[in-house]
Amino acid sequence: QVQLVESGGGLVQAGGSLRLSCAASGSSIGIMSRGWYRQAPGKQRELVAALTGGGSTNYGDSVKGRFTISRDNAKNMVYLQMNSLKPEDTAVYYCQLTKWGTNYWGQGTQVTVSS
Repeated sequence: QVQLVESGGGLVQAGGSLRLSCAASGSSIGIMSRGWYRQAPGKQRELVAALTGGGSTNYGDSVKGRFTISRDNAKNMVYLQMNSLKPEDTAVYYCQLTKWGTNYWGQGTQVTVSS
């Protein structure tokens, strides 16, 4: 069983930046991919950014060029640097991890961008 704990959410003005962090319990062995998803009120959960075990990245169209996903394997952490934030980025952000074929989710962290 893997536990994911997100941190770093909060309230920021449009144009500002935030950095989300996600700590995973256990070993990093067997991790196939890690990512960030978000869900705004009344909307479906959507991919924000993903990072494969081989280091390839994938971003949602709406965040390309503004957000960057990275990881620290030694600490079993993944990060999401969010720049040039917009009010439409307001959502609950979830950390996700796939290990040995099983998906795990964090509890979510709220990001609110004011105009």
